[in-house]
Amino acid sequence: MTDQVLDLVAAVLVLLGSLLCLAAAVALLRFPDVLEKMHAVTKPQVLGLILVTVGIAVSLRTWWAAGLSVLIIVLQLLTAPVAANMVARGAYRAGLVPDRQLRVDHLTDDLRAAGYSRPLGTEAGHAPR
Repeated sequence: MTDQVLDLVAAVLVLLGSLLCLAAAVALLRFPDVLEKMHAVTKPQVLGLILVTVGIAVSLRTWWAAGLSVLIIVLQLLTAPVAANMVARGAYRAGLVPDRQLRVDHLTDDLRAAGYSRPLGTEAGHAPR
């Protein structure tokens, strides 16, 4: 009886995780600009991967599967926020982020202090997209 319950829990976790990954993929196609796409892809994708790996570990019921699941989750939680931050900064510096989307713009002050007078995508003759 316990094995059947654990198999059901594992199947539900994998199903929920795959639905979150599908939602992230649909959001990537549907959302209009870089910041919205980045937000929509990182949040549900990370949670979806966590749910899928935990579901697989519960299904296999071995220590090595649990350890590998923990390793995958830790690496994902360490790399996804950094990658999202780098994509956002690159999009901002390329001029792909409209000013109307920003409530507070601390990056402009940092770029000016570093010697940049304008975003990189706004050179003469090239308007930001």
